[in-house]
Amino acid sequence: MDRDLDLEHAALFGCAVLTGMGAVVNTAGLRPGQTVAVVGLGGVGLSAVLAAVAGGAGEIIALDVNDQKLEMAKSMGATRIFNSRSPDHVAEVRELTRGGVDISVETAGVIPALETAVDVTRRGGQTVTASLANPEARLALVPVKMVVEERMLRGSFLGGGVPSRDILRYIKLFQQGRLPVDRLLTSSGPLDEINAAFDMLDRGETIRHVIKMSGTA
Repeated sequence: MDRDLDLEHAALFGCAVLTGMGAVVNTAGLRPGQTVAVVGLGGVGLSAVLAAVAGGAGEIIALDVNDQKLEMAKSMGATRIFNSRSPDHVAEVRELTRGGVDISVETAGVIPALETAVDVTRRGGQTVTASLANPEARLALVPVKMVVEERMLRGSFLGGGVPSRDILRYIKLFQQGRLPVDRLLTSSGPLDEINAAFDMLDRGETIRHVIKMSGTA
């Protein structure tokens, strides 16, 4: 790793960026001009938005229940935003994209979010889930719809990547100004304030918080 890289920025690449970026470029194999929906806008989801921007997606749709995160996604390059609490959000996305998106990525870790990701995917498209839902959670699918519409549902663990290869590649994109992961860093603090940091994360008030120890990240 480049020793000139700010350690607070370097810390961001270990999980959220590796997972969100990889879900789009490695697992889904985004091609320029394709339409992308990202469901769930935490650190991983917003990293997926940045990946879609860097990969030249034609339309980038962000969905979440938190309006503040939706606005953040818009500022990072999402072309349209939808609040998932709206009862019509799936129909609105499908109408906007004339039948659904080519790629949808779910990063929220709850079944309603994954259901939305499946429902906004077009015929022949693929849905990628990169979250770790409760092991007891179950998703109901209509098998005939998967067959008739030639759908694909894929899992993506840590972005399907190789850290020693991909982290360095993503850092290079960041240094070139093509992957502004520093936008994800919303707060930092010492280890003895970690409980307060988790409370902020739980309330949706922060995206990425970096723990700093002895003057370093």
